Amino acid sequence: MATTFKEHLLASREDFRRLAEEHLQHTQRLEALAQKRFPSEDEQLEEVRLKKIKLRLKDQMCRMETEALHHSASA
Repeated sequence: MATTFKEHLLASREDFRRLAEEHLQHTQRLEALAQKRFPSEDEQLEEVRLKKIKLRLKDQMCRMETEALHHSASA
């Protein structure tokens, strides 16, 4: 079975793996917050903050993927 480039980065780069793990942790927390019927104001603010952090992490991971792809293509 062929591995994706993202899987390759997860296996070979600690910095990429750390970002992916942090992204997953925030996803899990957001899922827990979504289960609350009446979230508190603090929980609502946390949800907004976590969504922004997740976007930043995803942007960083995409940038790393693009840089690695360009590097491997030019090698």
